[in-house]
Amino acid sequence: MSKDQLISYVKKFVPLDDIEAKQFVSNFEEVNVKKRQFIVQPNFTNKHRVFVVKGAFRSYALAPDGQEHTLQFAIENWWVSDFNSYIYQHPSTLFIVALEDSTILQIEFNKEQELKKVNHKFETFFRIMAEKGLAFEHRRIVINLTHSAEERYQNFLSNFPNFVQRVPQYALASYLGMTTEFLSRIRNKRAKKS
Repeated sequence: MSKDQLISYVKKFVPLDDIEAKQFVSNFEEVNVKKRQFIVQPNFTNKHRVFVVKGAFRSYALAPDGQEHTLQFAIENWWVSDFNSYIYQHPSTLFIVALEDSTILQIEFNKEQELKKVNHKFETFFRIMAEKGLAFEHRRIVINLTHSAEERYQNFLSNFPNFVQRVPQYALASYLGMTTEFLSRIRNKRAKKS
């Protein structure tokens, strides 16, 4: 069932016949992850690209002063990994933790490389995912540099309404580049206007 979800997702970007779809998903392993369980930790090489079937994840870096900086959230039909570690196969600098009990499909780096060699459709799919990921990160950087805290929060609410109730407030504040207290003030001000 979870592999059908991945096939449906992939077919939004590249056409696959039944044989190709089966070949693609056969390289993925289903894993159940408990809330608060880490799937990536610093100093260990990120060996898998992860597709979220069910649940939620948070990717973050830890500054020398102990402050957490959230880089990404992922829920159903999103991908999550420390892509720098995954692509270059060197030690990770990120933590990726489950925010809920979750189910993922993961593919090992070497299996992904083999898939790309055997069928150009698979390579095209992973290229499209890389392009979309790069464009997303670029938009996020521009928004963080050019928008006020209130505008960043409004943008997040507008574009990712499914995330707001599923991620802890401290993690959302970190993602938006503000303190938890400041995010609380923004939310309270918005609630009073409603």
